[in-house]
Amino acid sequence: MGVAGLVPFVSLAAVLCLSPIDQWPLAAPALLGYGATICSFLGAIHWGLVMREATVQPVSSLLWGVAPSLLSWVALLLGEALGLTLIAALLWVCLAADRVLYPRYRVQAWLPMRWWLTTVASVSCLAGVAALLP
Repeated sequence: MGVAGLVPFVSLAAVLCLSPIDQWPLAAPALLGYGATICSFLGAIHWGLVMREATVQPVSSLLWGVAPSLLSWVALLLGEALGLTLIAALLWVCLAADRVLYPRYRVQAWLPMRWWLTTVASVSCLAGVAALLP
């Protein structure tokens, strides 16, 4: 599923980079919207991890769980080039948080895959930015 989730990142970035500008009126907003959706999902995972624990639920994990959604919303407001840049950075911030928090919930086995997914997704966002710049 993770690899399938890269298809929109890669294909939309390819459209932006390889097609004439008049052929991609929806590609840039679609890439930005998809990136924002994925970042929101990455934050939401932390709510799920906290909720499955029967012990005291750390407020820091709950707060982190909503931060990617809020920052993704800001990215949507910034416009395509700046918004995609923020999404690319946010993907790495989410991975950094996961490297700290996943071991706490004993799900660190996902981290190697997350590194590759983050790399491809963020490079796709930055490729989209490069295509958008004059």
